[in-house]
Amino acid sequence: MRCDEFLAEVRDVGEYEDQREAEQVTRAVFSVLAERLPGSTLDHLAAQIPEPLDEALDPGDRPEAEPFGVEEFYGRVAEETGALPLTARRDSGAVLSTVAKAVSGGEMNQVLSHLPSGYAVMFGKPDLA
Repeated sequence: MRCDEFLAEVRDVGEYEDQREAEQVTRAVFSVLAERLPGSTLDHLAAQIPEPLDEALDPGDRPEAEPFGVEEFYGRVAEETGALPLTARRDSGAVLSTVAKAVSGGEMNQVLSHLPSGYAVMFGKPDLA
């Protein structure tokens, strides 16, 4: 999937005004996801995300993934975007369900294997509880 196609999908799902807003939300969600997943998983995921969006999945110099739950994820996205947590829930779903469409099934399974079951619904997958 090309970058413009990815952002168009996020824009449509999230009902954003334009691609610029979709890109801002995508980068915010990716930034929080980069805090939650281990570096090797992020590398593999980023390899399937179009440039330059993949840059937001860089873990930086963080040694380990931070273990936080879904509500904390939404809170961090809200902090990044300046939105309310309810809006961050919609934002996360718009971006992560697009990720699920853009990457291979094997990669999606790898990502979900590093997250508690409550995260699966954000990717548009059944809850794995």
